[in-house]
Amino acid sequence: MKLSIATPLAIVVDASDVAYVRAEDETGAFGILPGHADFLTTLAVSVVTWRDGGKAHQVAVRGGVLTVRGGEHVSIVTREAVGEETLAALGDAVLTRLREEEESEEASRFAGTRMELAAMRQIQRYLATGGDRLHRASASPASLSSREDEFSQGSLG
Repeated sequence: MKLSIATPLAIVVDASDVAYVRAEDETGAFGILPGHADFLTTLAVSVVTWRDGGKAHQVAVRGGVLTVRGGEHVSIVTREAVGEETLAALGDAVLTRLREEEESEEASRFAGTRMELAAMRQIQRYLATGGDRLHRASASPASLSSREDEFSQGSLG
């Protein structure tokens, strides 16, 4: 069998001569052997295991869709996949990735909060000064009348 695991950014696995694939969906773990019937399922966040050439491999996937076609091609499309040689190394790699994502999300939340606070301060300053005096001064009846004339003549954008 042939196995391919792809993310939006890369082909993570492209293996030939695969003896079996083990994956997991919401109903539990299942196995696929050569000659398996055509199959389509949505994967859970889990570890996909396969054996080729007598050697076992693992990739952690963040959900995804598994398809079996013609009993000889298994493809998995997922948002994210992390692969390592051993389960211990895979666990460490997944934990590292999760920590990096958490730090990135925290930095994004912090930046968003800073932007909200800056906007609130700006609104507070605006309200404390009694509103936009410059705008009200330019909105005198004479200036409004000339702007209406410009607009009706099509010269004001």
